[in-house]
Amino acid sequence: MKTTPNLKSWSRREILRAGLAGMCAGGMPMVFSRAAAATADAANGNRILVVMELSGGNDGLNTLVPYTDDAYYRLRPHIGIKADKLRKIDDRFGFSPGMTGFQKLYKDGKMAVVHGCGYAQPSFSHFTSMAYWHTGAPNSGEEYGWVGRLADAIDPKLTPNFIINIDETQSLAVRAKDHVPVVFDDPNTFGRKGLYQTRPLLDHVGEPVEGNASQRYLTDIAKSAREASVLVKDAWTKYKTPVDYGIYGVDLPKVASLIAAGMPTRLYYVAYRHNAFDTHVAQQDQHQRLISYASDAVAGFMADLERIGRADDVVVMVFSEFGRRVPENTSLGTDHGTANHMYLIGKNVRGGHYGTPSDLTRLDEGDNLVYTTDFRRVYASVIEGWLKYGQSDKLFSQRFETFPVFA
Repeated sequence: MKTTPNLKSWSRREILRAGLAGMCAGGMPMVFSRAAAATADAANGNRILVVMELSGGNDGLNTLVPYTDDAYYRLRPHIGIKADKLRKIDDRFGFSPGMTGFQKLYKDGKMAVVHGCGYAQPSFSHFTSMAYWHTGAPNSGEEYGWVGRLADAIDPKLTPNFIINIDETQSLAVRAKDHVPVVFDDPNTFGRKGLYQTRPLLDHVGEPVEGNASQRYLTDIAKSAREASVLVKDAWTKYKTPVDYGIYGVDLPKVASLIAAGMPTRLYYVAYRHNAFDTHVAQQDQHQRLISYASDAVAGFMADLERIGRADDVVVMVFSEFGRRVPENTSLGTDHGTANHMYLIGKNVRGGHYGTPSDLTRLDEGDNLVYTTDFRRVYASVIEGWLKYGQSDKLFSQRFETFPVFA
């Protein structure tokens, strides 16, 4: 026989998760309140991290080309980018031809390139490897994402709106034990979903029965959720910018609109979606176009932050779930690989190269780069150096040496 849960025996967190199950598209949780939108917890400061995922396995070697390395051209005789076409940043490396935005950020000292990022016993599956990056726990079966665990650690007061994930579905990276991330795609359609006939019921929130704490809490959550779409739509509607983000903004204009609106969010997560960078066939033109769009979007975002006076408060981290195999394939593309670059971008970043570049003459048995930097060193560097949480080892169950990336 079906029983009705006894809400009085539930914790506030259990009620929260159950009550939010149907409040937005796909059952994704969301919590907003106007009070929280006005100010964040002062103890946490104003520092913001924006994580940008390049899904599909971006080809790092054709993003930042080691143009003085003969092995690169020997292994990529057709898709290797010639030195005179590159956006050179020094006497060894140059960005793909369309990446003027990344070139300028690096030249201005606002970009750190971390070389050889990967992990032991790498997976060549998009799903599995991305799960490892999302959790920061390769080969472990970790339940929660590293961004979610970070939120729980640095904000035990559970400030509403602390994490925002802009995507069609919630990323594992933002899944937390305690925090409930805000997840949406289109600000104009963000809201509680239901049939036309049920809209009046969804939009109506009655007053709770006197003395029923559980019902009052659910009512407060329902009111907060109803306000969510209004807040996001208001921020997006009021946001006007002359800054050019290029052809595809990778949702960064939406992030800028929320920062400009004064949201207390400290952790944003966006993605270049749908495995766009899985370039197995006819890679050269396709990849150059995609990575140029990403470069333009980040450069536009940084310029927009300057415009709204928040550039000192934000760092962007760019990553992909793996790199590509070093030799080109017979379809003039590249297959799933291992080590890759990561990028940290912001006014408070000490620009330059970090870590040891993987040796193109010392590949593994599968013709892949041997990783030289555990990617969690970069996570730890951001957590401790930028967000000032000095116990990153508690998030990853071991200590990772940090890079001196932040001023």
